[in-house]
Amino acid sequence: MNPRDDMTFPFEEYERRVGELRRRMADRLLDAVVITDPENLMYLTDYQTTGYSFFQALVVPLDAEPFMITRAMEESNVHARTWVEKTRPYPDTGDAIQGLVQAMREFGLHTKEVGYERNSYYFPAYHQDYIHATFTEGRLLDCFGIVEEGRVCKSPAEIAIMRKAAQATEAGMRAGLEACAAGVTENDIAAEISSAMFRAGGEFPAVMPYVTSGPRSMIGHATWEGRTVQPGEHVFLEVGGCFRRYHTAMMRTAVLDDLSGSMLEAQERMKLALTEVEAAIRPGLTVSDADNIVRSIISDNRVGARLVTRSGYSIGIAFPPSWDEGYIVSLNQGNPAILREGMTFHILPWMWGVDGDKTVGISDTVHVTADGCQSFFTLDKDFTVKPEHAAAVVSPEHEHEGATPIRPEVA
Repeated sequence: MNPRDDMTFPFEEYERRVGELRRRMADRLLDAVVITDPENLMYLTDYQTTGYSFFQALVVPLDAEPFMITRAMEESNVHARTWVEKTRPYPDTGDAIQGLVQAMREFGLHTKEVGYERNSYYFPAYHQDYIHATFTEGRLLDCFGIVEEGRVCKSPAEIAIMRKAAQATEAGMRAGLEACAAGVTENDIAAEISSAMFRAGGEFPAVMPYVTSGPRSMIGHATWEGRTVQPGEHVFLEVGGCFRRYHTAMMRTAVLDDLSGSMLEAQERMKLALTEVEAAIRPGLTVSDADNIVRSIISDNRVGARLVTRSGYSIGIAFPPSWDEGYIVSLNQGNPAILREGMTFHILPWMWGVDGDKTVGISDTVHVTADGCQSFFTLDKDFTVKPEHAAAVVSPEHEHEGATPIRPEVA
C-alpha cells in the first residue's frame, strides 16, 4: 500500500477500512475477495472513474498486497487516485475475466476460498458464468455485502465530506426554488439548480435533479422535459448534491399561488413527520419503528395523499444510476435492524396524490449521533409560496367574454 497524502481521506482511514474488511473475511473463512461494485472500490481505495461499465475489480487477499484489474485506459486512475500499487490492466481487445483468473493464479489465489459480489450491478451474469467455468481449482463464494458492513456507519471524516455535499445540495435547491415561476420551463429550473450546485463545489451527482411541475409531479421519478410551468401550479424538486462521490439529498416544493387548505395540510403533515422521527432517531431504535413514525403521520391526512414508498434510505457514496444506499438499509415496515451511530439517512415523508393530482415533498438528510440525530441542512422546510405567479382572475364586474384578466395584488 502506498501511504500517499493526497486522497479524499487520510491514508490511515483506508488502512482501517481494509483492516476491518479483512477481519470480516477471516470470520467468513475467505482467503481473498474480488470487489467489483464501484462504490465499494471508492470506499476501499479512493478509485473512481466514469468508465465503470467496463469490468474492474479490486482483489484483496487476507494476508498479501491487494491488486486491481482494470481496462488499460482506466489504469491511470489507479495510479493517480489510490494507494494501490499492483495493477493488471487488460486491453480493449482483451478478456477481463481471463485476466482476473490469470492474476489470481499469479498471486497464488487459484486454489483458495475466494469471495465475490454476486449481486453487483457490474459483475454481470455472463462474467460470473465465465469465472465459475475457469476458476476450477479453488472455490468461489458469494460475499455480497461484506464491504457494505463497513460503509453503513460513516466515520467522522465521512460526515465532514457529506457536509460539503450538503452545501452543494442547499445551493442547488435555493437556486431551483428561486427559479420557479410561471412561464419558465422545467429545463430552466434544472439549469439553475445544476449551475448553483457545481459553483458551490459540487461534483456530478449520481442522479441529476428531479424537476416536475403541475400534473407531471404524479409521474414517479420523472424529471424535466421542457414543459412550461403554468400560473398557479406547484413545482416538485428533489436535489442530490455530491462531493467526492458522497451525496446528501432533499425534497422541497414551490407553490405559485396562495396555499390552499389541502396544500397547507400536506406541508404541515410532512414537517410534523420529520420533527417526530428526528426526535425519535437514536442508536438502538429499529428501522421499522422509524418507518412507522413517518408512515402513520403521513397516512393520517384528509387530502387523499399516500406515502407509496419506503420512508427513507441510507445515503453516502454513489455512482449513477442511483444516489441511495437503500440496498444496504432502508426504512421499511417490519425491518428489525437497529440504528447505529454514524448511519446516514435521506428521510422522505413525501405525499403522492394531494387532491388526487399533486405530488409534494419535504425531506431531510440526517446522521445518527451518539444520542440522537442531526440534519445536514439549514434550509427552511416550508413550501416556497409565490402568489404573484397565481393564475389570472377576472373581477365580477368584468366577468364576460373578452374581459381583461385582473391579477391578484402582490404584497
